Amino acid sequence: MKIRHKIAVLMISAVLGAAVASAMRFDDESLDYKVNYKWGLIHKQAGHATLSLRNEGPNYYVRLTAASEPWADRFFEVRDTLNGVIEREGFRSTFYEKIAHEGGEDKYDTVTFSYDGSKVTGKCTRRVVKKGKERVNQQIELEAEGTTVDMMSAYYYMRSLPYGSWAAGQSETITIFSGKRKEDLTIKYHGIEDVKADRKTFRCYHITFIFTSDGGKKTSDDMDAWISADARRIPVRLEGKLPVGKVHCVYTGQ
Repeated sequence: MKIRHKIAVLMISAVLGAAVASAMRFDDESLDYKVNYKWGLIHKQAGHATLSLRNEGPNYYVRLTAASEPWADRFFEVRDTLNGVIEREGFRSTFYEKIAHEGGEDKYDTVTFSYDGSKVTGKCTRRVVKKGKERVNQQIELEAEGTTVDMMSAYYYMRSLPYGSWAAGQSETITIFSGKRKEDLTIKYHGIEDVKADRKTFRCYHITFIFTSDGGKKTSDDMDAWISADARRIPVRLEGKLPVGKVHCVYTGQ
């Protein structure tokens, strides 16, 4: 089964105004998830993922690992590792990489960030190998103004937003460098809901990720996330559409 990049990453990472983001501190953590696939009467665990954070020096070192289950490997094998480095003060991304084996292709993306006032530059590399042959090898440079994240730091940014003071329907739009392109990421808040995850009920903030191009055209399907309404702000549940069926990522910890 194909677990799309943004969902896998999604597992399970905003940037608030910079003042809010920098005010929240994350302790070392390791969060485990089940990745469930649903299509019609089929509802089965298709993979597992772990989202972890480590404090070292002035930085957060974050990692997401995701893998499909043996039965799903027959249809679409996934072995992904995403790494990121985020400055603790100011909550600025400095480096992101994705090392992925997905459906017979090996992909390696990197983004190295630099800053000049409000201007953000991302130097990106992308390499794709299939059946031992290099299909893509490119370097590009992306530029943005204001708050800018990558596919890992986005999850920690959205965990930091002050949803308790937001009204339902309120949103914030930032820029995301995905490794090969620049997109607008809108985080829309819907309110507080009770969500069950692995036999436990969590009080959660419900939000939606909306990905669009500079011109406002959607670049992928929306994704929904439920973040625990407590001091830890754990991503408890994430849902997204696939070309066939849906995928649910569910937190399995306490």
